[in-house]
Amino acid sequence: MVKNDPYAALRIKEFNIFLLLRFALVFGWSMQFVVIEWHIYALTKDELSLGIIGLCEFIPAFFMAPFAGHIVDRREKRNLFALTIALFSLISFGLFWLTSQYVEGSWTTNSIVLGIYSLVFFGGILRAFFGPTIFSLIALLVPKSVYPNAATWSSSTWKGASVTGALVGGFLIAWIGVHLTLGIIFSLVIIALLLVFLVKKKPILNTKTNESIKESLKVGLQFVFNDKVILGALTLDMIAVLFGGAVAIFAVFATDILNAGSEGLGILNASLSLGSILTMLATTYLPITKNTGKKLLIAVFGFGLAMIVFGASKLLWLSVIALFIAGIFDGVSMVIRQTILQLKTPDDMRGRVGAVNSMFVGSSNELGALESGIAAKLFGAPLAVVLGGCATLIIVTTMGIKNKPLRELDLVDDVEASEVE
Repeated sequence: MVKNDPYAALRIKEFNIFLLLRFALVFGWSMQFVVIEWHIYALTKDELSLGIIGLCEFIPAFFMAPFAGHIVDRREKRNLFALTIALFSLISFGLFWLTSQYVEGSWTTNSIVLGIYSLVFFGGILRAFFGPTIFSLIALLVPKSVYPNAATWSSSTWKGASVTGALVGGFLIAWIGVHLTLGIIFSLVIIALLLVFLVKKKPILNTKTNESIKESLKVGLQFVFNDKVILGALTLDMIAVLFGGAVAIFAVFATDILNAGSEGLGILNASLSLGSILTMLATTYLPITKNTGKKLLIAVFGFGLAMIVFGASKLLWLSVIALFIAGIFDGVSMVIRQTILQLKTPDDMRGRVGAVNSMFVGSSNELGALESGIAAKLFGAPLAVVLGGCATLIIVTTMGIKNKPLRELDLVDDVEASEVE
């Protein structure tokens, strides 16, 4: 067996460029999420409005994902990625312009809220393409033997950008206001757009050019739903985000429960992501390919427990610690899931499998935001988070008992086989 090299993926120039542009993009995206969340709640003072943000993004992201996967598998990945970033820059600029109307008093509050919802809906369409495009592109930037390491660094970069983006976003709202913060976000997206052209065009690996959309979608869905390991891993992550997550209502905790203001909102978001990125960086030195299934189940269970503590907390320091621990478990879960997908997905189906992954995980963020908003409206934010954490524990336990292939999953042999290739 080849000795583990924690920097294997970083020795590839194009992968480094990809990490840099992904950091700029996600940094801006994370800031934008915090700004929208804060601004909507400031305008409406209604928890349900935060859930509506999630619904606006969930609907297009979920229903477009299968078609996006089909398109991604049949298109050149670099240019497709550039197109999605370019369109995302229009959303960022639209939010920047919309908040200028609020500052000037040209639009009513309801008009601005509806405008933000509309742009978020458009962003949901793009989200359907971002996930499978990135998932497919990574596999074209590094050799198969480096997939686990590349998945770890990519996920770490994503979380690192989330940490700093969420934290900086919260502080910038307090320092320079919503409007100027959105202007900075637009600049970051443009930087990512310029960087993507430093990556060369990649070959299209799906040679089934005559395959109909219906046949293509059927093959992709059958592959995922017939593989108990992949399906189990995706389901676990979806459940954790859908029921255990509470990011969408962090503004409620920061404002009404912890009395921490916009700075506190940034700290809460950053605490969750910081735990994840530190764990991900640790896994580059300590690969989690042995007893993979058991580690995944433990990670999601631990995430649920930590979120219960967060929901019950009335103290900022305890809430930060709980979210940091939740982030640690979330980091383990994310690295394992990405490694499973990269190692077990055929090259010609990466777009479609990435799309199903987006449906399970990416869309569950938005649907989870809706669930959090509704539950917070009905039961109050603290009880909503506690109940969500309890639901996570029950479902994870059931999954561990029922899904034997996932429980006994060990990726050591898969990694060794890829090193031989």
